[in-house]
Amino acid sequence: MMVNYVSQSFKKQFDQLADHIIQSWEWGEFRKKTGVEVERISLFKNNKLTSVYQITFHKIPFTNFTAGFLPKSKIPESQVLDFLKEVAKKHKAIFIKLEPNVTKDGFEAKRVKKLLSNKNITQSAQTIFATQTFLIDLTKSEEELLSKMHPKTRYNIRVAKKNGVKVEEATDAKSFEVFIKLQKETAARQKFFVHPGSYYRKMWQTLKPEGFAHLLLAKYEGKILVAWVLFRFGETLYYPYGGSQELHKNVMASNLLAWEAMRLGKKLGCEVFDFWGALGENPNPSDPWYGFHRFKVGYGGKLVEFVGTFDLIINKPLYYFFTLADKLRWFFLRIIKT
Repeated sequence: MMVNYVSQSFKKQFDQLADHIIQSWEWGEFRKKTGVEVERISLFKNNKLTSVYQITFHKIPFTNFTAGFLPKSKIPESQVLDFLKEVAKKHKAIFIKLEPNVTKDGFEAKRVKKLLSNKNITQSAQTIFATQTFLIDLTKSEEELLSKMHPKTRYNIRVAKKNGVKVEEATDAKSFEVFIKLQKETAARQKFFVHPGSYYRKMWQTLKPEGFAHLLLAKYEGKILVAWVLFRFGETLYYPYGGSQELHKNVMASNLLAWEAMRLGKKLGCEVFDFWGALGENPNPSDPWYGFHRFKVGYGGKLVEFVGTFDLIINKPLYYFFTLADKLRWFFLRIIKT
């Protein structure tokens, strides 16, 4: 067994082993277009990939250093961690943040203790992705899926249908621009951060030709009220991004769109619908994501929690300085947003 960089010739194998859309080869190509440095490494056995890891490196403002990010992968083996240190030094990274795509009840979770035994690994309080999410089993029949929903959610789906809301898939650039507009409006209302429009355009232009990105629209009286971007990768359909109008909220377009997204997942042969994030069992009603969480609860998914976020420290003095500076930065950003 050896660890090495992965070349283009292994692209197909890489995607077959990737655990999440964020770890896909195509996602890496998209991130390169946004100016982020990307490295792909793997454990090799007899010239075959056995586990894959895609790391992005992000410039730390006003410095010559970077921060690495390894999201939604398996828990790295010790040989991989050793190799990551060398990759990090190549990119002048102060640390690499690890967020394994491993749930606390998953078979890999027992390896967390071993991971933390590494003297250069520490559990991090600063997360990037949501620490929990809702998963829905799409192998169930439509009748079973509906029966698992909250009665109010089923009722709202019927209301939307009765009001003549129509859900359709779109692929044209004009419709995608509507999604960007609606997402920006939603972010302003709910006071959360979103990427600039150019980020989503590059994402769409890279993932759509591969069949990984889908755009669903909910229309009422010919007007787009809700737009969702969905990712299909492997056996999972993800709901990462969405936006909606304030108008005509009473027609419950979002409820019908979510149901049609699940039906699309079944049509595409997916076994799981991943809501991308959740707040947990006892969410704070004042949290800006509370409304989204409550909406997702209604669909009867299983709430799962990931094993956590860890930092592989490369430069200890700079790491602790950066951690303090980052806490202050987010503190002031939240004040500005309130």
